[in-house]
Amino acid sequence: EVQLVESGGDLVQPGESLRLSCVASGGTYNDYCMGWFRQASDKKREGVAAIAIDGDTTYADSLKGRFTVSSDNAANAIYLQMDSLKPEDTAVYYCAAAPFDVCILNLGRFQRVNYKQWGQGTQVTVS
Repeated sequence: EVQLVESGGDLVQPGESLRLSCVASGGTYNDYCMGWFRQASDKKREGVAAIAIDGDTTYADSLKGRFTVSSDNAANAIYLQMDSLKPEDTAVYYCAAAPFDVCILNLGRFQRVNYKQWGQGTQVTVS
């Protein structure tokens, strides 16, 4: 099974940017549908972005235009570029892996139940 490790979370001011990284080991990220989720205090974990093995991307409607998901084959990693950050973006951000057909067949790219491997999360605070 692939193991996932996120990094890049930090305390930033509103309007600033951050790039989160998710490095995969024990497998290749490109064999999976990869997703970014976030969970704010006292709220449910929600889907942020997903990237398929063919590079197709999906974003939560409220985040389109500010967040960008990308991948790097050489680094075996995916990234989440977050721009124009707002206080409401404060959350723990998680990277997760689902079977590749979740993305390819659009079987629920933001359905948590589809994702079998999760990272430990990285804290993003916008204040």
